[in-house]
Amino acid sequence: MALASEIALPADFTIILVAAAVTSVVAKQLEQPTIVAYILTGLLLGPAVLGIGTPGELTQTMSELGLAFLLFLLGVKMRIEDVRHVFRPVVMIAVPQMGLVCLVGLGTALLVGFSFRESLLIGLAVMYSSTAVVVKMLSDRDEVTSPQGTIDVGVLLVQDVVVVVLLTLLAFGRPDSAIDVATTLLTVLALVAGIGLAAIAASRYLLPVVFRRIADNEDVFFLIAIGWAFLFIFVADRLDLSIEMGAFLAGLAIAQLPYSTELQDRITPITDLFILIFFVSIGLGLEAADLVVYWREAVVASLVLISAKFWVFFSLIRWQRFSLETAFLGSANMIQVSEFALVVGTVAVAEGVIGPPVLGFLSLVALLTMSISVYAIAYSHALYERLHPHVGRLETGDEHEMDRAEYRNHAVVIGYDELSRSALEPLEAYYDDVVIIDRTVDHVETLDEAGYDVIYGDFRHTEIRKEAGLGRADFVLSSTPERDVNEVLLGAVSEETTVFVEAQWADDARELYARGAHYVVMSTQLTAERLAAYLEAYFEDVEAFEAAIETDVARLRRSEPFPETLDPERRDHE
Repeated sequence: MALASEIALPADFTIILVAAAVTSVVAKQLEQPTIVAYILTGLLLGPAVLGIGTPGELTQTMSELGLAFLLFLLGVKMRIEDVRHVFRPVVMIAVPQMGLVCLVGLGTALLVGFSFRESLLIGLAVMYSSTAVVVKMLSDRDEVTSPQGTIDVGVLLVQDVVVVVLLTLLAFGRPDSAIDVATTLLTVLALVAGIGLAAIAASRYLLPVVFRRIADNEDVFFLIAIGWAFLFIFVADRLDLSIEMGAFLAGLAIAQLPYSTELQDRITPITDLFILIFFVSIGLGLEAADLVVYWREAVVASLVLISAKFWVFFSLIRWQRFSLETAFLGSANMIQVSEFALVVGTVAVAEGVIGPPVLGFLSLVALLTMSISVYAIAYSHALYERLHPHVGRLETGDEHEMDRAEYRNHAVVIGYDELSRSALEPLEAYYDDVVIIDRTVDHVETLDEAGYDVIYGDFRHTEIRKEAGLGRADFVLSSTPERDVNEVLLGAVSEETTVFVEAQWADDARELYARGAHYVVMSTQLTAERLAAYLEAYFEDVEAFEAAIETDVARLRRSEPFPETLDPERRDHE
């Protein structure tokens, strides 16, 4: 029996993966978002339709880790200095938003026939937006650090803290008094603050030492980062807190290091796999009988909540004096009901607060609003462009926006060696921003101390190229002779970008020229030609040979040591 169970578990997992892969291909061909395909896969396999898939132990574990790793990846992308200035407006948006949406949910539930207790629980369950949907869509669209992305992510994190408190209160059953509620609330906030302080202390004192020693070893670097995430997940779980919050704090600690961008591309494939299981599991957990009891009420509530959430967010973001575009896009991202509505509903059923049909109502509302919101996010920019001529008059002229470090018309240097070192000074004379990408820790630290904009990581990784603003660069120099790197470079830059690359062999140089390189440095060939000239001088004109050697020696003597060459004060003086 045990052996059969061990065989059946991977079989269910295999069915889920194969079905999700097929529906994803269909969705891709139809240009539909994959999140909807994943949820439909779960509905198709689950008890609502075919009944051939079950959320087994492996699926459930991977589903929980999916959301945790999504938050870990989000944390890795979130540098504190980039979001510190939006903390106050985020709180000013998040707190009244939850209160207002809760009231809308409560009122709507009462109007469609639920009791006051059920309606109150429904209001508390629907006031959150979906972290999984919003962060996944923002990541896919490279908008996590955009103004609307930063606001939305900040609001989601505030909501996550609140939902942790709510789940903790529900787990304790019906509180006897307000004192019990206050005690539980203070306990949860103290635990979250403690973990947060531990993460901040580690990012300042522990992690720089650890990652400084292992960053050059890609495999160890990746394993240490994953181990760090699981450590915080374990601690949060042991303290009965949200593992997603623990994972986010773990990522936030790593984000403050210069090695964080390198990690993002390596975590993304794992996160995509886990998050696939997460969304499939939503569909697998829905019972057909529970879904249809209040289906009319669910449709009405979904339409009301989508409209209400948009206008509540829009009004509050505008209240904080963000631009019309930021308010519109940020609001369009947040119109769905969170997956936490299902979690809150499940805990409430277990505690006897509501019945299973109400949980089915919440599940259908979450499913409908998630599906609609995915399309709203995907087409939000196009919709805004279409509506702007009609709503542009709402701009008041006193809006403020968040300053973003975004390179444009700059120079990018890939790799740091003698070749690129000699190019830095002339590039600085022509460009305000020179961004250097290198994967040697010593080089990164020295360049950073010298005041250069330096990015640690492998140029082949998409996130590294995005952070360097490669698509907006005016000039790019690659000092690596690796042909695959230079081919990736030539395929990623715009047609207007001037590109200098290095090649070791003539065939590589010809191919790089054919792909659009403006100049190919043939260091091997140039060295060979210089050697041949020196040999000829040695045998035929010794005086000319000796004069050439003296010139080379004098040039080497004038060449300063590595740190001095990068001394910012000396460069500024010169």
